Amino acid sequence: MPGGGRGRRSASARVPLSRERVIRTAMAVADEKGPAALTMRAIAAPLGVEAMSLYHHVAGREDILDGMVDAVFGEIELPPPAMDWKSAMRQRAHSARAALRRHPWAVGLMDSRTRPGPATLRHHDAVLGVLRGAGFSVPMAAHAISLIDSYLYGFVLQELTLPFSNSAELDEVAGAILRDMPADAYPHLTELATEHALKPGYDYGDEFTFGLALILDALHPDED
Repeated sequence: MPGGGRGRRSASARVPLSRERVIRTAMAVADEKGPAALTMRAIAAPLGVEAMSLYHHVAGREDILDGMVDAVFGEIELPPPAMDWKSAMRQRAHSARAALRRHPWAVGLMDSRTRPGPATLRHHDAVLGVLRGAGFSVPMAAHAISLIDSYLYGFVLQELTLPFSNSAELDEVAGAILRDMPADAYPHLTELATEHALKPGYDYGDEFTFGLALILDALHPDED
């Protein structure tokens, strides 16, 4: 329809541009197209403005990335101070995994920024506070966070690259692999697929819960 594009741009322009709108739009672009598509022009287009207008609210692409990472940290539930430390770390890890799955570009950026925002700082301070309150020394709290986050980020990275995202796709992928493998050539892989991964009710996410439990059970507050 003639003028339809101008109408959409005008409607968008009537909503005041702000740093938060720029950051949220950048996140939506990255969610849909990946971080490589994150140009100032690509961010400006859905906002109905010229790319130069963004510079009234952000300093540039790096500033936008800082804001995006901070926004993802803001989506992760803060561990409640009154909750026991294992439950708090478990809840925080599951919430972080969910946020990273919503924003697949984020896992490679979470700890890369040199100018962390308030949500990032608040998040890390709360996690440290739970561990310190449970009796972890400063070094042991640092060890615990490093171990948990290494597992968390590594699992999400692996999860995001798997050739399936649900049980139906897993059945299809694993079934095709089994059909193409020479009979009895790889007995242990066949056993893993048929006796575990292809069992009804299997959920790859359960592997995350299992590994996280092992890590949390291995960690202990410092002895007096």
